[in-house]
Amino acid sequence: MESKLPFGKKNYQLMIIGILTLVVGFIIMSLESNQHGFGFLGLTLGPIVVMAGFVIEIFAILHKPTR
Repeated sequence: MESKLPFGKKNYQLMIIGILTLVVGFIIMSLESNQHGFGFLGLTLGPIVVMAGFVIEIFAILHKPTR
């Protein structure tokens, strides 16, 4: 039976991982104790984790599902 979903199971798993990575990145940025987030967590680590989440999302969308 042919699935009518546009993506495969692995695509959806990668999308969920990407969304969780994005959420973790934003949480890391919110944990910054310096004023206006001007510290290592708010300016370096958090944005890197968020960018990794976006890269995972793009890969999940472009990954060709196996049938």
